[in-house]
Amino acid sequence: MSKKRREIPVFDHPIIETHCHLDYLKDRPLEETLEETRRVNIERVITIAVAPGNLAPVRELSTKAPWLFGTQGIHPHEAESYSDAVEAEIRTHARDDKIVAVGEIGLDYFYDNADRAIQREVFRRQLQIASDSDRPVVIHSRDADVDTIAILKEFEQSLKRRGVIHSFTSGPGLARYALDQGWNLGFNGITTFNKAENVRDIVRMAPLSQILLETDAPFLTPVPYRGRENAPFYLPFVAEKIAEVKDLPLEEVIIQTYQNSLQTFFPEQ
Repeated sequence: MSKKRREIPVFDHPIIETHCHLDYLKDRPLEETLEETRRVNIERVITIAVAPGNLAPVRELSTKAPWLFGTQGIHPHEAESYSDAVEAEIRTHARDDKIVAVGEIGLDYFYDNADRAIQREVFRRQLQIASDSDRPVVIHSRDADVDTIAILKEFEQSLKRRGVIHSFTSGPGLARYALDQGWNLGFNGITTFNKAENVRDIVRMAPLSQILLETDAPFLTPVPYRGRENAPFYLPFVAEKIAEVKDLPLEEVIIQTYQNSLQTFFPEQ
């Protein structure tokens, strides 16, 4: 007989899912996922664009409910598919009402799915879009700390809104630079994994005022549901883990990360 998994906690104060990929979820109908997400008091969900082929689907998803939002951007894995036409599409929609950021953009030297020089060029071009459109940025950085820092330094003056380095798994050097420059760090189910003490060390280091909660669904499902497809409704487990690691009251973590999310993506509210 399998061990019964703990039920998903529901907090009195709402929380915000700052990073998921709704169009990648396969295990259940989207309507069911969204219903369960609302049931656990997730107030808003941001679904993230990663490739030319899902820029329009993300925009469409963001219109399905008042509490759904999206981003526009090309992931480093897809950097070689970037073109002037793709850039024009991102620029055209970066300031749509339901689009809250440019992303997911950045560098990935772990998988090296695209030439590194092209990754860097595409990263710079999309940071320029964010600067020109006054939008925050959702950054992916893996095994590329030195070049991520170098490129972000080029935009220290022009990029006013900053944003988040999501699914943070990098070293303390990038963490310190990002925090000093006013970036947030995004944490997800990795914080619950047994072998992720390096990530928990960064959680301890980061001020609570610069932490965002995310799932990165359908990836990185938190314990105790690891092994299943991830979904936004598992986000409460991430909040609990952040509170545990930082030795802070859970309510304080929930309220502060909620405010951080509003300030980053919804500053007018």
